[in-house]
Amino acid sequence: MARIMIIEDEEPIRNNLRRFLQMEGYAVIEAENGQRGLELIRTSLPDLVICDVMMPELDGFGLLKILRADPHTAAVPFVFLTASAEKESLEHGRELGADEYVTKPFNLPQLAALIRRRLGV
Repeated sequence: MARIMIIEDEEPIRNNLRRFLQMEGYAVIEAENGQRGLELIRTSLPDLVICDVMMPELDGFGLLKILRADPHTAAVPFVFLTASAEKESLEHGRELGADEYVTKPFNLPQLAALIRRRLGV
């Protein structure tokens, strides 16, 4: 069973994502901010990370930069899930190594297809 890490500071969004991904058959790990997410990624090494951009303690850009610099986490697929649709934000995320960039509100079936594609299933 693939493990997906959700890093999202908005609890209702995090809860909805968790329930949806569990119904899709994934094991889900959750964090409410980037710092906690980094700790859990290092201990559980998920198969894919879904992460908000703007969060307290450590934002998504900072987290991705740390993950890509670490040989143990550099190849973990990383999906930004954010309300920011600004071109500069998208480009910055891609420059840091984000695999996908999904804007809120998002379509759950499309997100599921994206996850399957990134996991190769």
